[in-house]
Formats: sequence, C-alpha cells, structure tokens
Amino acid sequence: MKNFIIACILLLWSTNLIAQYEISGSVMDEIDGSALIGANILIKSTTNGTFTDIDGLFTLEVDSMDILVISYTGYQRKEIAVKGKKNLKISLGVGTVLEEIVVTAIGVKHYKASVAYASTPFQSSRKKARKNTKKNTRYTSESYAEINENIFKDVSTSPLSTFSVDVDAASYSNIRRFINQGKLPLSDAVRIEEMVNYFEYDYPQPKKEIPFSVNSELSNCPWNKDHLLLQIGLQGRKISTDQLPPSNIVFLLDVSGSMSSENKLPLLKSSFRLLIDQFREQDRVAIVVYAGSSGVVLESTSGQYKKEILAALDNLRAGGSTSGAAGLELAYEIATKNLIKDGNNRIILATDGDFNVGPSSDREMKKMIKRNRDKGVEISVLGFGMGNYKDSKMETIADNGNGNYYYIDNLLEARKVLVKEFGGTFYTIAKDVKFQLEFNPYFVSEYRLIGYENRLLETEDFKNDKKDAGDIGAGHSVTALYEIILTERTNKETNPLKYQTSILTNDAVKTNDLITLKLRYKPAKKRKSKLIEKVVKNELTSGINLSNNFKFAASVASFGMLLRDSEHKGTTSWESTIELAKAGKGVDEEGYRGEMIRLMETAKRINN
Repeated sequence: MKNFIIACILLLWSTNLIAQYEISGSVMDEIDGSALIGANILIKSTTNGTFTDIDGLFTLEVDSMDILVISYTGYQRKEIAVKGKKNLKISLGVGTVLEEIVVTAIGVKHYKASVAYASTPFQSSRKKARKNTKKNTRYTSESYAEINENIFKDVSTSPLSTFSVDVDAASYSNIRRFINQGKLPLSDAVRIEEMVNYFEYDYPQPKKEIPFSVNSELSNCPWNKDHLLLQIGLQGRKISTDQLPPSNIVFLLDVSGSMSSENKLPLLKSSFRLLIDQFREQDRVAIVVYAGSSGVVLESTSGQYKKEILAALDNLRAGGSTSGAAGLELAYEIATKNLIKDGNNRIILATDGDFNVGPSSDREMKKMIKRNRDKGVEISVLGFGMGNYKDSKMETIADNGNGNYYYIDNLLEARKVLVKEFGGTFYTIAKDVKFQLEFNPYFVSEYRLIGYENRLLETEDFKNDKKDAGDIGAGHSVTALYEIILTERTNKETNPLKYQTSILTNDAVKTNDLITLKLRYKPAKKRKSKLIEKVVKNELTSGINLSNNFKFAASVASFGMLLRDSEHKGTTSWESTIELAKAGKGVDEEGYRGEMIRLMETAKRINN
C-alpha cells in the first residue's frame, strides 16, 4: 500500500512537470486586425504574465490547467483556458462600458469630457465627448495643470530664453491611453516636451569628464516655410548597471480602494516584478503601503533576496481610502534610516495620485519633499490607471523631489521605464540642469520655445545655484525645439549682452552667430554649478541632409500641436505630420516610433 501511494505521488508530480510548457500567441483588434502593442497577458490569480511586442506577439510559460487573462486599455477583457493549446490567436473588442470623467485643470479652465469606451474605436472626438456627458451615470475625476502655450518673444525686449530641462515622459503614454480608448486627450494633458522626450535620439555620447554632449541642428520649420526650427539635444552619459552606485530604494505603493481595477494594482505588481529583477546584492529595497493608514510590508532588504521581496509584493490587496501624506512620511523615515552615503537613495511612488485623506495640500507636500530632498532622498513617481487620475499632483511631487514622472499604461511601458531605461530612470548624473539661449538680433526677430511651459525660469535664475531645476539620469537625452522668425536688423533693449553694441542705437553685432547657448549644471554630488557654452551659427541644414533626429522630433511637436489645436500649428496637418514621422523613423528596434505613427493615424481618424 505504501509503495502504491508513493507511485501515485510520483505520477502526479511527473504529470505536473509535463504540463509545464511555452505557449505563444498574438493579440489583435477584432475590427481591423491591427496588432495591440503592450497588451497584458496574465495567468489568472497570479502576477505572472507577459505583454505583446510591436507585432502583437507573446510567449509565456504556462500549465495546461491555467487560465489566461488578456487586457488592453479601451478593450474588453478576455479570459481563455489554456487546455494544452500551444498557439493562440486572440482578438479583443472595444469596450462598451461608459464612464464620465470630470477633468479639472489647475487654473481657470474646467472641462467635462466623456472618456467612454466607444462602440467603435474612432467614434468619440473631443467635441462629441463633451456633448455626451449627460448620458453617463458614473462620475470620477482627473486633474491636469493648466498649460498656457508659450508665445513668440521679441528679441529686442526679450533676448534671453531660460528654462529647466525636463526628462519626464508621462504625458506621452497618458495620451496613448486616451487615443487607445478611441478619443482625443484634453489639451492640458498634452505636454509637448514630454512627448518629444519620450523617444531616444541618435546624439553622440559625451567626451572626457563632461556628463553629456550638447548638440544642435537648424533648418526650415515644417509647419511655417517663413520660419526656422532649431533643435537642441542633450545626451547623458550611459553607465552600465554594474557600475551604478548601490541603491537604497523604498517602494511607496498605493493600495487604496481606487487602485483595485485591472490597470492599477494588478498592473503595478506585474510592473514592479520587472524592476525587482534588476536589483543587485548591494541594493536594498523596502516596501511601504498606504490606504486608510500606512504601514511597512517589507523592511529594507538586500536585492539578493528576490523571493522574499516578490512574496511581499504579491500579497498586496486594494482597499480603503487614501492617506498619501502619511505614506510619504513613513517612506521618508525608512529611506533616511537606511541612507547610503554616495548611493542612490530614492522613493518610488506608484499611485493613481488620489491623495484625498489627511494633510494632502500641494503646499504641505512640497515642503516635506523639499526637506527630504535636501537630506539626499529623491522621489520618482509612476502613475497608473484612469478615472480619478491626478496628473497635476504627481507632476508636482516628482518635480520637487528631483525625480522623474512616468505613466504606466501597460507592461511594455513598464519594461521601457523600469528595465530598458533603468539607469536613466533612477540614477542622477547631473542636477539642476538649466538652459539659457541668447538670440542675436542681427538675425532673429522673434522666437518661441515649444513646450516647457511649466519649466520656464527667470533670467537671474540661471546663475542662482539655489534655484532648483531638472535632473538628468544616466543615458537620458533631452530635446528642445525653438521656432524662429528671422530679420535683418532689430532694436535692442537689454542688459549688456554679447550681441549688443549700445541700447541707444539700432546697430547689432555683425556676426554669423545665430544663438549662444549656455548650459549650467551641477555634478551629481556637488553643490556648485558648472557652465558650458556653445555657439549656433546661422547655417541651415538642407532637407536632403536633415537628420532623422530633427525630422522625428519635429513630427512629435506637430502631433502635440494638433492634439492641443494650437494657434501656432501653422500649415501642419495630420497627413504632413504622419509623412514627416515616417521620413524620420529611422532604425526603430523597439518599435516605439512605429507605435507613435500608428497613434497619429488613429488620432486622425478620431478627429475626422
């Protein structure tokens, strides 16, 4: 009898081993058959899963008894039993649940917009959505800081343009979420600089001890033949993972009731599994959660104990109200307690941004964040979900905490941010990076900085080392675009400047310099800034010699202006923007540029 029992156990064990195998498949739109990039495929009741690649394909290790849950923002979720299948062709239909979102801008503008899942992918436009809000029965809210687009500045009165760098990319993936739902985003959700900086550009690596290279390109403006477009590119030095300093990381995770939906806590857990796999033995990780109250789920633990860290993550459940301020305080307490000198000390906040219980005013949070930032603890923010999404609050936290802000709408985005760009996301190589451009009035009559509206600085801030500005991570690139109106001569009315002879005359310095570009930054662990200067000559690159960097960045800016219905969009159109993007696509190994072209085409159909 004993031998029989043992034999049965061995048989069951061996059967279970045989049942483990790799399944492959594709996920497509059931209407037009297009690939759904970044669709989530999870094994039900677990956080084990994967996501589709740029062709909508996936592979996953499964058991024959597993059930797969397939989801994609704006589409109906589907469950499929494996039952020994080895290849799946999955089609998802567009969702049918209606949900109203009241979008409140921080400022004077107020919108009501339906973010309903349309019955067809291209049925809802911005105007249609506003007309249909009364038909919906469920109300939630998203908030975005108001954006007043930069206008053209007269060089005779404003010869200097000063701004802080921005490497955040949340706006682009959030826009992707809107478009994938079959609607255009609200204009205040469109931050053009974050759209442009979502993509990598082929800038050269820096030389010598300087942490980044400074690059420029000048040509005719695609949307106004009488203007020029100047591209400025900053490329941070790439650092291999094994050369990065040790990390003291605290995950601050929102597990309130608002995080229960599939694209929030479940996606958060799957995303953080990817991040945990990047940690080394010398890195330390703690997990703090908050809902009605906050608590420590995992004390600071070495990265070598991945099973223990993953177990703590997997056990999280959503429920209760949100006490974000209390969670922040506890996370800072643990990060400070485990501070690593000359290391990377950082909180990673993951939330839908709904801080609605306790001392949650932006002013109080800013004070807390700045105080701890000065102690050496920075904070980065990952946004999840929709409906009650608080973009403005998360941007405030990241900006004041010397961190980056990203929006995670699928596992493919999580992989980009937490794996592919791991060093740039979490390791700072230069702090308080500021640009200041001086325009030569002999050539330039007016100029306009495209985007960066919430990053503008006063002229005197450029030399003020106490003035906080943006940070650059390892391998990060930063791109800025200026639209320029030329003139032969112009008046000047400024402080003593490089291109000024006298404020009493109309004479300008006769030189072929178009612009002098100044860059000020602090090395990662220093308090005193350094200065770099670069002169941009009045020399245009002809169309045939234009780089893919220039063409693609210009197409992204055009896309942003169309989405904002900008008064500065000139002659740009959906057709010309898509054509320009295709011309500048270049090598696209990860498929991000191709995906944007598909988003442009989708947005064009929504807009019609």
